[in-house]
Amino acid sequence: MRSEPLAQAASLLEEATDLLVLHRDFAAAVERCEAGCDSLGPATGPESSAEVKCSLCVVGIQALAEMNRWREVLSWVLQYYHVPEHLPPKVLELCILLYSKVRDPQVMLEVGSSWLRDQTNKSLPEYGSLLELYLLHVLLPLGRFEGAEELVRGCDVFDSQQQLAFLGTICESRCQWTQQEEMHLAAEEQQDAATETVLGALSQKLLTMLTLLRRALRSMSSHFHLFPYKKMLLATFLLYLVVVRLDPASPTSLPFIYKLVQLFRQAWAAVFSPIHRPPIQD
Repeated sequence: MRSEPLAQAASLLEEATDLLVLHRDFAAAVERCEAGCDSLGPATGPESSAEVKCSLCVVGIQALAEMNRWREVLSWVLQYYHVPEHLPPKVLELCILLYSKVRDPQVMLEVGSSWLRDQTNKSLPEYGSLLELYLLHVLLPLGRFEGAEELVRGCDVFDSQQQLAFLGTICESRCQWTQQEEMHLAAEEQQDAATETVLGALSQKLLTMLTLLRRALRSMSSHFHLFPYKKMLLATFLLYLVVVRLDPASPTSLPFIYKLVQLFRQAWAAVFSPIHRPPIQD
């Protein structure tokens, strides 16, 4: 009874592999993997069944990654294994490497920790290599140095020399992390100082412009108070006739426009004659 679903899953695994490698049909490969995992069911079967299920998940992960659907990988795998502790070592390794490559190791932080704390997993031969992988690709890139040290010191798989080597790696990574933070803070301080300098210069320029504008307005105000009202009105009326009422394209308008311009110049000279200019103050 059990051999029939296993044979079906193995056949689907072969099809999925061909679709992934030969035909590059990633969506169809994922469908075959899902069908194969569903045919095996959630129950724990013989070792051969577990290997086929693991292989189906590995092919499915690769196909999802090829379609740039890497965000779905972890949830897709957990729908067949339900909890992180039950993930096969090969699947966990592939997930850690994938999310490290896309620079999102945070996704595997709790998953890897749960898997490594499980007592059953500690007896697996792959435990040491997975702990090292989790250390280098998840904890250290996230700056979890204290957690990394606790994990190494509490690991019975490593001997004293291996522990010292890993602790040295953690210390070196911590120093690099600190240096990068200091450089980042220094760059931010320089940027803030440059921004303050620019804003200060702009503020000074704005104040200077406002001061000049205020002086100009005062000068114009005192100047226009001295204009004769009738002459100013005449100049405005002449300008209105020249600009608005007359058609410059008409030949008959040219002599009249010329006379108006002359009158406007005379009126302008009269308005701004030395008699009406404001006295110069010492």
